[in-house]
Amino acid sequence: MRTREGGRIVDEAVVIARVRAGEPEAYAQLVRAHTGIALRAAAALGAGADAEDVVQQAFVKAYCSLGRFKDGSAFKPWLLAIVANETRNTVRTAARQRTLAGREAAFVEAEPLIPESADPAVAALEIERRAALRAALEKLSEEHRLVVTYRYLLEMDESETAQALGWPRGTVKSRLNRALRKLGRLLPEIQPREGGDEHE
Repeated sequence: MRTREGGRIVDEAVVIARVRAGEPEAYAQLVRAHTGIALRAAAALGAGADAEDVVQQAFVKAYCSLGRFKDGSAFKPWLLAIVANETRNTVRTAARQRTLAGREAAFVEAEPLIPESADPAVAALEIERRAALRAALEKLSEEHRLVVTYRYLLEMDESETAQALGWPRGTVKSRLNRALRKLGRLLPEIQPREGGDEHE
């Protein structure tokens, strides 16, 4: 698997082989290439202000587990599964439930800014839609929230989502389909105009 780090392409398999061969400094290439998506995942999954700590701990755990990393697999979904576990552990250890407002702040930090040049009415509508989406996501079960987060907020494809969640691809498809239907009921004004269910 190749990944972009800065302007360069990183061959993950080569880097992992170098780390396993006793070149731990090579791991920094993977860290640089995946820190952004790991931070977005931690924030979207509820880490809030602890997102950086969660990601740092996830990279340490991933490094320590490289011996168990399956050759030929993609590093990103494997890492994001560790980020998700670390986020859950951090939230549990903190022994407090993240409030909707805290999650909203994390999502806002993880989302691209609306350009200042945007029409104020369009920008206001976009902010309103994001708030409605965040509120609707909060109402989904954890598995549905996870599958929507990985597929759409983190822009992972179906096989990466399956690998990150440890689910078969068919389970990803069916849970995503159910989650999108529930979101559609919670957000009727955002439903596609064409109508009908997704069928793949």
